[in-house]
Amino acid sequence: MSFEAAMHKLGGSCISIAEARTSSVEKGESLADTLRTVENYCDLIVLRHPLDGSARLAAEMASIPVINAGSGAEEHPTQALLDLYTMKRELGKVDGLHVAFVGDMRYGRTVHSLAYGLALFDTAAIYFISPESLRVRREVIEEVSRKVKVVETSDLKEVLPKVDVLYVTRIQKERIPDPEEYEKVKGTYRITLDSLRNAKNGMILMHPLPRVDEIAPEVDQSPSAKYFREVWYGLVTRMALLSMCLGAIE
Repeated sequence: MSFEAAMHKLGGSCISIAEARTSSVEKGESLADTLRTVENYCDLIVLRHPLDGSARLAAEMASIPVINAGSGAEEHPTQALLDLYTMKRELGKVDGLHVAFVGDMRYGRTVHSLAYGLALFDTAAIYFISPESLRVRREVIEEVSRKVKVVETSDLKEVLPKVDVLYVTRIQKERIPDPEEYEKVKGTYRITLDSLRNAKNGMILMHPLPRVDEIAPEVDQSPSAKYFREVWYGLVTRMALLSMCLGAIE
């Protein structure tokens, strides 16, 4: 809906495939053939797909611009853009920030993309907080740690007083292959008003949404809570990105 809303606000229109079962994919059509067909109907493709590497394939196959709106458990680059914009608007800067990610570091594609994005700035430190089984992928650590101080831990209480941004993610049941493993890690971290008492003054709380139970509803009224404001920042960020890809702005 965010990309569709962005395009409509720009005065454009959308042709959507919300579910594969409503298209020829249900009949066995490959992603490559779908792309070759769809590119004849539009000026730009926004692709969210459950398979890793889908966005790269789309970019190689299509002759029109392709925006990666989420590729498997790999990356979610437009979310990273809006997250960086949120930090800039709410804190006035990205350079020098201490940022903590908490929750699912292994399968959380928003975490991967934002970590790569933060590494392009003079970020002070990145903390990855998760259960042992959901630690961040090694390739992300190897790349980001070349430019930013990286700390891995399972202790949220120790890190909380140090950070300017707390980025919470849900434990993704649909991506954890073993149901028993999910039962072990679900609810590991839950942010409440009480747990925020030791937070740094001025810290902002972010979440890519949707949330399940990792942030208590009572926290929504806290001045730290910025996750629904993030949604608005995401809309204007995607409006800008669409305009750039279609050549309306530079």
